[in-house]
Amino acid sequence: MPSVTRSFTVRPAPADVIDYLKDFANAEEWDPGTESCTRVGDGPVAVGARWRNVSRIAGVTTELDYELTELTNSSVVLVGRNDSATSTDTITVRPSGQGSQITYHADLDMHGLANLAAPAMKLVFEKLANDTEEQLTRVLDAR
Repeated sequence: MPSVTRSFTVRPAPADVIDYLKDFANAEEWDPGTESCTRVGDGPVAVGARWRNVSRIAGVTTELDYELTELTNSSVVLVGRNDSATSTDTITVRPSGQGSQITYHADLDMHGLANLAAPAMKLVFEKLANDTEEQLTRVLDAR
């Protein structure tokens, strides 16, 4: 199972970062692989909220149905699923000076025949994590 972790600091306070990241529709701004991320349903963004995410990674377009499975003052956990993979993104936010330290951990569990691609996906995942750190930092620092 490919997994990656990145830790970095941003200027906004933790509460502002959590408030922004809990709405996964914002992934269109900060996730370089995301082409669209549309909320499914309505109501407040809380545990159980869902999104349909369309991403293009390494030239391949994939759709995952994401759910906000955990939301606290210091963390957001989003789990995306389709027939070939489960992606779990755990984002922890802690105070750091006047801003925040973000630790972004992503696990990709490939299912069935897709599991054969797991070693290659690790390399793709590492590049995507670097790009995500850069883009998320830029977006949050501009807020």
